[in-house]
Amino acid sequence: MTPTTDRQLRLVLWIAILGSFVSFLDGTVVNVALPAIEAELGGGLTTQQWTVDAYLITLGSLILVAGAVSDAFGRLRVLRWGLIGFALTSLAIALAPTAEVLIVARLAQGVAGALLVPSSLALITSSFSGAARGKAIGTWTAATSGAMVAGPVLGGAFVDLASWRWVFVINVVPIGLTLWMMTRLEQRDVRLPDAHVDLISAALCAVGLGGMVYAFIEQPHLGWSHPEVWLTGVGGAVAFCAFVWRQHVVDRPMLPLSLFSARNFAWGNVATFLIYGALALNGFVVTVYLQQGAGFSATAAGLASLPITLIMIALSSAVGGWSGRWGPRIFMTVGPALMAVGSVMLLAVSEDVNYWTQVLPGIAVFGLGLTLMVSPLTSAILSAVPPERAGIASATNNAVSRVAGLIAVAMIGAVVGGTLDLAGFHRAMAVIAVLMAAGAVVSWVGIRNAPGSVPAVS
Repeated sequence: MTPTTDRQLRLVLWIAILGSFVSFLDGTVVNVALPAIEAELGGGLTTQQWTVDAYLITLGSLILVAGAVSDAFGRLRVLRWGLIGFALTSLAIALAPTAEVLIVARLAQGVAGALLVPSSLALITSSFSGAARGKAIGTWTAATSGAMVAGPVLGGAFVDLASWRWVFVINVVPIGLTLWMMTRLEQRDVRLPDAHVDLISAALCAVGLGGMVYAFIEQPHLGWSHPEVWLTGVGGAVAFCAFVWRQHVVDRPMLPLSLFSARNFAWGNVATFLIYGALALNGFVVTVYLQQGAGFSATAAGLASLPITLIMIALSSAVGGWSGRWGPRIFMTVGPALMAVGSVMLLAVSEDVNYWTQVLPGIAVFGLGLTLMVSPLTSAILSAVPPERAGIASATNNAVSRVAGLIAVAMIGAVVGGTLDLAGFHRAMAVIAVLMAAGAVVSWVGIRNAPGSVPAVS
């Protein structure tokens, strides 16, 4: 490998990291701004839920078709499209005069975000191999997952020192840097001649998810018997079932169900659904409660998650290497189990919140578990499929994680009892602990280490 190749590989890695960074950052930076958005634009908990879920609806429903688009038109080209679209929609959100305009702009931003992650991770899987791929995925995971938990820190500072609107403007900086780096890349784009974009499947998936999520969000206000709730919920469920059926019968499915014949891919995605649903619920509830229930400033609420960021930055790359040597099974089991323990520890939060004794211990244990789990999970799922299917495999796993978060946030009203008070916070932590524990069990039962891995346990 020549020095030029080394430099190009590093450039590929940084493009993949920064290309995904804005999508992951935006997914969490918004949480800390929710109280300020609701205070200025109105709408209560419903506005807060839709601000999060509008983005996740289009992101989760289109990320699958984005994987096929990436394969058909080239990963670098699609990544460039996504970056430009994300910058434009971020500016539209920052200028939104009403909650309705903001929600529409968030829907559009999710479309752009869907183009980013599959293309970015597919660049890594097609450029790196062997142990280098595991380490590269670990580095990518450290940076992008760090963005997920660092988002509240940045968002809180902007909310307190300027305005919630600047939370979205900051996306333009990493986008501009990534576009410049792409001009320095010598690598040719990769396109699959047999790739196919199934627009009917994309429409069924979007309508299915949108209808079910709308029902979940509006149910606490209107009740299950209201036609607006049960009609959209049933209609969404029917559309989503039609989407799954279509993937089984069409010649070139958007989501090849044959991918799930790979054991680690199938079980890994079940674990992803449970764990990432719990993660989304945790991010929303902790950040919003610390502000509205405990009286923290936006900056303080954002800083509350800083220990997670520091742990991930320090250990994620190493965990990726350990997982490559010992296999992902033990890490995907211990990680969620520790996150369940951390969630139970957060039940210590009382009316008179003390961050150092009631919040920090649980956050630290949660962060250690997250660090142990994320990189091995990604490696296990992507290593289970052929490299040429990396785009759709990455898209599928990201779709599963985003749909899980979408459903979890939509159901917050039911989980907390309609109001995010202390009792609602405790109920949410209990639900998160159960979901994380279930993710640990699924990982232990379903995941298998690749032949040649050094056993981590006897």
